[in-house]
Amino acid sequence: MKWQKTPQELVVFLEKRLKNVKCQSRKMFGCPAYFINGNMFVGAFQKDIFIRLPPGDIKGILEKYAEMKPFKPRAGVTMKEYVVIPEALYTRRKVFFELLNKSVRYVRTLAPKKGRKEH
Repeated sequence: MKWQKTPQELVVFLEKRLKNVKCQSRKMFGCPAYFINGNMFVGAFQKDIFIRLPPGDIKGILEKYAEMKPFKPRAGVTMKEYVVIPEALYTRRKVFFELLNKSVRYVRTLAPKKGRKEH
């Protein structure tokens, strides 16, 4: 698949939905990504959103939402604990916030990454 720049509308969409989450924004894969205690939990990648979920929940979520897939930023590379939320799902407010809340709760349980500070 040819690489596509993340649309500005998607960048703004994520910024608005994360305004009440204490997190940091940095670039990952040339696209905006968000971190809690140095642990990435959500971001934009090309035209989609990727999100980190508890390992024990992923299978059930992929079964519940057939449109979602494991996150593969490039051929042959699958990021475990991450799934892609396509536009058909992330624009459904209830679905997006259900997944976001699950992600935030999970990532807050992870050990902070050394060398990263909260801003």
